[in-house]
Amino acid sequence: MSFPDKPVAQLLGSNGPVHAVTYSAGSGTYILTGSSDRSIRLYNPQPTTGTLGTSAKAKDSGFITSSTTRTPAIPEGRLIQTYAEHGYEVLSLACATDNARFVSSGGDRTVFLWDVTTAQTLRRFGGSSTGGGRVNCVTFAGDGDSLVVSGGFDTVVRVWDTRGTSTKPLQSFSEARDAISAIVVMGSEVIAASVDGRVRTYDVRTGKQTTDVISGSAGVTSLSLTRDGRSLLVGALDSKLRLLDRENGTCLRTYSSDVDETTTTQDVPFPVWRNEELRVQSLIGGRERFVVAGDEMGTATNDGAIKPSKNATPDGRVWAWDLLTGRVAATVTVPWGPPGAATSSRSIGRDGREKERRNVTSCLAWQDGGWGDQFCVGGTSGVVTVFGPR
Repeated sequence: MSFPDKPVAQLLGSNGPVHAVTYSAGSGTYILTGSSDRSIRLYNPQPTTGTLGTSAKAKDSGFITSSTTRTPAIPEGRLIQTYAEHGYEVLSLACATDNARFVSSGGDRTVFLWDVTTAQTLRRFGGSSTGGGRVNCVTFAGDGDSLVVSGGFDTVVRVWDTRGTSTKPLQSFSEARDAISAIVVMGSEVIAASVDGRVRTYDVRTGKQTTDVISGSAGVTSLSLTRDGRSLLVGALDSKLRLLDRENGTCLRTYSSDVDETTTTQDVPFPVWRNEELRVQSLIGGRERFVVAGDEMGTATNDGAIKPSKNATPDGRVWAWDLLTGRVAATVTVPWGPPGAATSSRSIGRDGREKERRNVTSCLAWQDGGWGDQFCVGGTSGVVTVFGPR
């Protein structure tokens, strides 16, 4: 299988950066997105027409200007539904296995359980019960997706019962010393990443807890499990991805740029991958052949270097490594948006100068839990790009 690097659709409509993307469960192709404009959107990435072109809809959106007549473009996916209850940015999304429900969390300290068809919230978890910070991550757990697990700024992992009426969590785990940044579930085990540089695994049945120290100073920001649950991909703020053996905690493989750690982005004439400041997602995809990650650099130049210059474009990138060898398999350009989008999106700061445009590609999702034929990526441009095979 070659890496699917062809842009096959773009999902438009967000009025701010996209922080979360997820596919419908199983082999479904619907995509949910959550953004800083407090809205969740459901898309069918299959376009209604061959290309976006210069349709009236595109012109009205401000993405196409009169100077871009007849410019070919990536097809536009179809917006199916918008869900609006959040009072702050949406940071995490997860679909139930029956695709009838999904959960979301964000800056309003609340976890929302949604009915997909009616666009209404079925339950709300948290609020004052989640301390004083945003909820960074949420996922389903338990038989029949009867549980929801959340974690956030207040350092606590909470397990909620979707079938009961209690407003209090069933269980809480408070061992972390910094914000919870990512959560994955495997059977009775809840695996939580923290900015304190640790990955903690909780067995909710036995109460057993294990801790893996990933980095003493760099926070852990991303988790992805292999389908058999034996290996765990961990992303940290030291510009490294690590594949861990869950049985003994050993590092099986490390993924990073093919440059020395002391090399700066100004020292090399080719792109490097860095993740040192932002929560950039990584995952295992391509039927467990690839390790894939976003890129916080977010600025490319015409000569391929990363150092910003007057020739810089706001395109972002996605990196892919061969899971077994650790070698870079592909670097894929993620366009800012349809033709004219980069120009129309310019903004001026309080000092009267144009702000730097950075297409940070921070959130990823792969169809069918990494086993499908396509993946999607979102970030600061507000546009989600879907990639498929050529």
